[in-house]
Amino acid sequence: MPELPEVEVTRRSFSGRISGAAVLGAALGKPLRWPLGCEPGSLAGRRVADVERRGKYLLLHMDQGLLLLHLGMSGSLSFSTELPAMGPHDHFDLHTDRGHLRLHDPRRFGAVVWAPDHGAPVLHKLLGHLGMEPLSPAFSLARFAAGLKASRSSIKQLLLSGRLVVGVGNIYASEALFRAGIRPTALAHRIGPVRVARLHAAIGAVLEQAVSLGGSTLRDFQSADGSAGHFQLSANVYGRAGAPCHTCSAPIKMLRQGQRSSFYCPVCQRS
Repeated sequence: MPELPEVEVTRRSFSGRISGAAVLGAALGKPLRWPLGCEPGSLAGRRVADVERRGKYLLLHMDQGLLLLHLGMSGSLSFSTELPAMGPHDHFDLHTDRGHLRLHDPRRFGAVVWAPDHGAPVLHKLLGHLGMEPLSPAFSLARFAAGLKASRSSIKQLLLSGRLVVGVGNIYASEALFRAGIRPTALAHRIGPVRVARLHAAIGAVLEQAVSLGGSTLRDFQSADGSAGHFQLSANVYGRAGAPCHTCSAPIKMLRQGQRSSFYCPVCQRS
């Protein structure tokens, strides 16, 4: 599933090229999770101002209104001056005078939703519950510590929920917890202030590294210019069950939390 780094990499791969573009039209394929919320033809004549990211959503701001795009579990965007005819897994095309933006999503868990203005109820419904942005100055250590103290969840489950901080998906939660020396099953409210500070720093560092490496391509993720990610090649614990820890050589362990696999070093992450 594309997480914050993959979505941010996708944003950077086409935002500069589409900003300022005039919309010529739009086309829909098979229905996605939610309806578009407008007639595709009504987007013609608008102009793309810029592309922002909030959590795992991309926001295409226009001179009037905006489009929210979500990549779902297996979706990807492509942006090119030339694209073939829409195939069975292509669900949305935005045609502009600078190129065509296409959402490809074999599993159809992605979404494209129109919001007529920044006060639209759909924006509050989809974005209003999201936690802090970990790559922004809004990612406050004090708020992070308070959120952990108020939780009775395991730290891994809390990070994955997105209620406190957004975008720390399964790969990046496992890697940040390893760097902070915290076991994924540790109860969030019992983590002491020194390790809380280490985890806060590790989340930002892991996500920044992932963005710099183009995200993680485990199956079919690619950015809008067709590039694959390489963060998975530098993972310390994720996907390495049974392999030796790079730090202490102990075998990496794997356990199930909810429906997700958690990877950790039993020596470096004692509690």
